[in-house]
Amino acid sequence: MGKIIAIANQKGGVGKTTTTINLAASLAAEGKRTLIIDADPQANATSGYGVDPKSMPSSIYECLVDDYPMDGSQVATCCEGLDLVGSRIDLAGAEIELINKPSRENVLKRALAPLAGKYDFILIDCSPSLGLITVNALTAADSVVIPVQAEYFALEGITKLLNTIRIIKSRLNPALEIEGFLLTMYDARLRLANQIYEELKGHFGEMVFDTVIPRNIRLSEAPRPPLSALRPGLARRDIPHRPRPRAHCQEQLTVNQTKKNNPPPPLSNHHHVPSQTSRSRSRTRLAHRDGRHSGP
Repeated sequence: MGKIIAIANQKGGVGKTTTTINLAASLAAEGKRTLIIDADPQANATSGYGVDPKSMPSSIYECLVDDYPMDGSQVATCCEGLDLVGSRIDLAGAEIELINKPSRENVLKRALAPLAGKYDFILIDCSPSLGLITVNALTAADSVVIPVQAEYFALEGITKLLNTIRIIKSRLNPALEIEGFLLTMYDARLRLANQIYEELKGHFGEMVFDTVIPRNIRLSEAPRPPLSALRPGLARRDIPHRPRPRAHCQEQLTVNQTKKNNPPPPLSNHHHVPSQTSRSRSRTRLAHRDGRHSGP
């Protein structure tokens, strides 16, 4: 029986998709059969693995709204042992279409049931909201990982998320547990980041992961071309390099050498002092302008 983990936080930009992509790649690298469910209409987890949403036979939208079987909607990714059920922008309207469905909070749970024995881990990348799709993800999950950005605004939304988890646990999914809080975009040089970490540790204790995710340009570079941060070298080699033409480089060297051999002359320290005649002419022009000049 595979474990289902939701990566959720209603605040956007805290690293949910990046966490999902790289955690799934890490599990697959360890030999675990892993499946990603992209439950975000932005479909960043889908494009992050180089999957074109238009080329997929079906997406999470068809599985939720049209009862399309989840087993058969998976597509292979660039990582061995890692599959993906992708998303499309159509998922943005799924919440309205699910309103009249019976037991609408359990639609995703029922769809995932046939896949539970085929994968060791199923990761659900949630959208930055507490809507019906996120409620479905939390109802279907065994546990939830909460990425928290090292900023105060990210802390403010945790209370609402915890209230939602408490309601779901009491009414829909009693087995739901908080896997832990993952601090992301952490910069140890900033006093604010250290204060956020201390506040999380002081309030949630052992529920905060010891591992923190630092700010790292590799994580930003990994989606283009689509690769996980486990293989950053491949991403750098795949980016086409455009060297400057040799003639251009030689021309630039010639210009620089010419400037070095012929420096500009120094500025003179002598200031121009107007002559007596120039001062007289200036006074005459001013007098004509003011109408005070008399005589020839």
